[in-house]
Amino acid sequence: MEFSARIIRLVDALPNTRAANRLAGQLLRCGTSPYGTHGEVEAAESRKDFVHKLKICLKELKETRRWLRLAAKSAMIPASKISAILNETEELIRIFFSSIRTTERNAK
Repeated sequence: MEFSARIIRLVDALPNTRAANRLAGQLLRCGTSPYGTHGEVEAAESRKDFVHKLKICLKELKETRRWLRLAAKSAMIPASKISAILNETEELIRIFFSSIRTTERNAK
């Protein structure tokens, strides 16, 4: 939940330009999606469903990373404000990747 809240605060800090508004919409969608999808992970109906939903979270986190990198590269947000959330995104990607790999390995 905290990650999604940080994404929301970051999006609200973007300038009011056409480019920033476009980026904000994309970042808001993919940056908050893992929170909702993780709720579905917790209610998965099978191991296959569990892994599938984890993979959706992972996909959304990777997309979030791309949009954050673009925001940093285009200097829409100071690098100092982006580095912490980019690091957190990387951490979450590693966590979800590891969870997927472990679950798939244990299924065999």
